[in-house]
Parts: sequence; structure tokens; C-alpha cells
Amino acid sequence: MTLKEVKCGQTVSVVKLHGEGAVKRRIMDMGITKGTEIYVRKVAPLGDPVEVTVRGYELSLRKEDAQSIEVR
Repeated sequence: MTLKEVKCGQTVSVVKLHGEGAVKRRIMDMGITKGTEIYVRKVAPLGDPVEVTVRGYELSLRKEDAQSIEVR
């Protein structure tokens, strides 16, 4: 399952980051690494962006970035 598929109000754990180079590095720089807990706060009506809480701060992710984060 990817972060894009998670419903509002759910907490998930990061299993793996897909993607390459700068995109993967940018996601990791935001604090999203393997084992990190992510709480999905809001999803926009069309699914873009997804607002999440990671390591105590709020973050908005584009749909394509959320697609590259595998969660459990």
C-alpha cells in the first residue's frame, strides 16, 4: 500500500521509499525514512495534496510523492 491510498485519520509506518535521486533525497530530507510513523490529517477533494503529520510537524505532499512512499 502507498501513502496515497491511506484514508484520513489513519496512522501508518513507512516500509520503503521508491524513486530515485533528487526526489528520494527530498522526501528523506523531510524526515520520511524507513520506520517513521505518519498520521494522515487531511486529503484534498481531488487527492492532491495530502496533509500529514511526521515527527511532530505538519507536511503537505503531492500525490505523486505520496505514491512513492510504501507504508504498512
